[in-house]
Amino acid sequence: MNTKKVFCEECRNDVDYVVTTTSMTSSIREKEYSYIGKEAHCAECGSHIYVPEISDANLRALYDVYRQANGIITLDQIREIPMKYAIGKRPLSLLLGWGEQTFSRYYDGDMPTKQYSDILVRIYNEPLFYSELLESNKGQLKSTLAYEKSRRAVDALLSPDVPANSKISLVIQYLLNQCEDITPLALQKALYYIQGFYYAFYQAFLFTEDCQAWVHGPVYRDIYFRYKDYRFDPIEKAEDFDSNVFSSGEKAIYDSVIDNLCCYSGKVLERFTHNETPWLTARGDLPITVPSDRIIDKEFIGNYFSMVKAKYNMLSPGDIKEYAQAMFFRK
Repeated sequence: MNTKKVFCEECRNDVDYVVTTTSMTSSIREKEYSYIGKEAHCAECGSHIYVPEISDANLRALYDVYRQANGIITLDQIREIPMKYAIGKRPLSLLLGWGEQTFSRYYDGDMPTKQYSDILVRIYNEPLFYSELLESNKGQLKSTLAYEKSRRAVDALLSPDVPANSKISLVIQYLLNQCEDITPLALQKALYYIQGFYYAFYQAFLFTEDCQAWVHGPVYRDIYFRYKDYRFDPIEKAEDFDSNVFSSGEKAIYDSVIDNLCCYSGKVLERFTHNETPWLTARGDLPITVPSDRIIDKEFIGNYFSMVKAKYNMLSPGDIKEYAQAMFFRK
């Protein structure tokens, strides 16, 4: 039973309703598609009633089936493109020679044609294709800043991956070896906390890489694209890792973050970071749901975690536990 009431035409009153799952068939472009949807029925008389949220969810389910059957790019992939290449929706439309609002409509859920979808699929899968497009059509952009920002992003994608023996890569291997299950989201937060608490205790940063203030908290961009295919699943465990490459001080930070922070899910850690000064400062006045590639200044991270260390009177990395518990119970 839902707590929200909606109007029933039969009862002529706002009523509670019951939701059931059912097989549905609808038409798109003169062809029928079957999908699993939901129906709402009045709890009083049992008649079918209209609930906007359920209608929208059914339309998304229908579109998902249509996309899959016709080889149309998914909505998630469309929404990842601007973030991947650090370009706005309107500039991307101009770059493609489309109407200024065309990509924005697709981003909001409209169905692209197969021709336009194929172009977007190539852009999504092939940074080199996008790079060539950016160079040949940069004159269509309204500012050099938009070009330069996107140029840096695609150059980073085309450059060699973060070296396997870099500090951040070694730390990732240690986390994957020691953690029972760690998703890409949780991994990003663990790296952020390791960077912050290491600075708090030793006044130096472990990673040269900067993290960005994405919607779901701090993210190391290159690491995101390395593991994004795991989505919400745990990353494959690393075996036979030699932790002797780390100093005792480094290992103490890693182990404390694993014990006291990685025990929480990625979504819980995301909530922690949304209440912390570095992410909030980098985001500024951006609404929480608006994508951003703003860099979280290392100075913000260092200052914040140094303050946390002093506030909680942390004498050793093991004292991170008190801060983690305080963040968990924070409303």
